[in-house]
Amino acid sequence: MATDYYAVLGVSRDASQEEIKKAFRRLARELHPDVNPDPKTQERFKEINTAYEVLSDPQKKQMYDLGGDPVGGSAGAGAGGFGPGFGSFSDIMDAFFGTAAQRGPKSRTRRGQDAMIRLEVELSEAAFGTTKEIQVDTAVVCKTCNGEGAAPGTSVQTCDMCRGRGEVSQVTRSFLGQVMTSRPCPQCQGFGTIVPSPCPECAGDGRVRARRNLNVKIPAGVDSGTRIQLAGEGEVGPGGGPPGDLYVEIREKPHEMFQRRGDDLHCTVTLPMTAAALGTKVPLETLDGLEEVDIRPGTQSGQSIPLRGRGVTHLRGNGRGDLVVHVEVQTPSKLDPEQEELLRRLAQLRGEERPAGQFQPGQQGLFSRLKDAFNGR
Repeated sequence: MATDYYAVLGVSRDASQEEIKKAFRRLARELHPDVNPDPKTQERFKEINTAYEVLSDPQKKQMYDLGGDPVGGSAGAGAGGFGPGFGSFSDIMDAFFGTAAQRGPKSRTRRGQDAMIRLEVELSEAAFGTTKEIQVDTAVVCKTCNGEGAAPGTSVQTCDMCRGRGEVSQVTRSFLGQVMTSRPCPQCQGFGTIVPSPCPECAGDGRVRARRNLNVKIPAGVDSGTRIQLAGEGEVGPGGGPPGDLYVEIREKPHEMFQRRGDDLHCTVTLPMTAAALGTKVPLETLDGLEEVDIRPGTQSGQSIPLRGRGVTHLRGNGRGDLVVHVEVQTPSKLDPEQEELLRRLAQLRGEERPAGQFQPGQQGLFSRLKDAFNGR
């Protein structure tokens, strides 16, 4: 009579693989020969091994469910008392801990690493955007072997030690009995193939370093630290594998006049006190060209005058920041007799408190004379 493997593990016929594995773990801990050396218990342990071998293998399970005998009717055969369910030590580890070793040879072709370079730009280039040509030094596919790593006229061969499996097995004895362990093949390092005649250009790596030029589009509004991703422009992988990405990190050069704060620009203009008192127009070279800044009469040192929309373009969104002009009123440190006399007369006339920027009769003319006197020096 055929053994009911579902009943052996104590699970239903519609049990999932996770439920089958949990049931086996529970029974294996109870019935392991190291825990319970009773001969009947060992026979029971062999039964659950065989049941797990069948039900954990999709092909064997399908054959069993259709009425077939996937283990040839042997319910207890196996090396070291572990049954046919354990062909290698990794099967035991997978059953107990749910971790299976990766099988099969490693691929010689792998994705390349990402690369990064830093690019300096002027303030105007960051504000309005531009296109820059950059030079990068990265790994590219070897043209001599087209990434295969073998010298022209030769090819990669299957490793004769592991026969292409990428690993070799060894049977050892332990407290668990006779088990089989696997390790990467020492001859091919786990690739399953060897390169008997490496390419002289790339030494079998399938890639070489080369310098090339790229055009990078710098969007308007970038700032120091902004990174631009160029997909597929990084390092080519070993074996001619797909390239990684190239990241261009922006570094904005300091400007001789403007300081950037976010998308706003700031600058300082210095005026003589007569110009600040009487008002004037100051020419200022902005990012958009020459403009005149209107200084109203009575402007005080430390005041700021915003020029709307004359800053940096917003990187995300429409519009631009502002250009903020900070006014610094310059007080003369040395006066000639005429200037000193005019300032004393002005101080006498300003004896009565009046709002800033407004003059008593006679003060306006005196300020004009002061302005002429200072400008004439």
